Amino acid sequence: MSDAPYFERHVFFCMNKREDGRNSCGDHGADKAQKHCKRRIKDLGMSGAGKIRINQAGCLDRCEEGPVLVIYPEGTWYTYVDNSDIDDIIDTHLVGGKVVERLKI
Repeated sequence: MSDAPYFERHVFFCMNKREDGRNSCGDHGADKAQKHCKRRIKDLGMSGAGKIRINQAGCLDRCEEGPVLVIYPEGTWYTYVDNSDIDDIIDTHLVGGKVVERLKI
């Protein structure tokens, strides 16, 4: 067995929809944002073993700041409004290795 991780990075999008009416990431475009991110990463040739995995997640317990995503292993949390923000996270953080300070939470 190898000690190397199967993926270099995981990006988890909170997809939660709370039933009690409180703010939820799933109510603010998380599904479309996750699909956009997954498609862009694939188009850039950055998906697959040893690369980046774009995942859906249940509640990440930060919906009040959402919608949110988190990138591991760094543990960097972001919020976003639209696909332009997702593209900035991809281009700056996942490709360029730098945190997008304006979206960090």
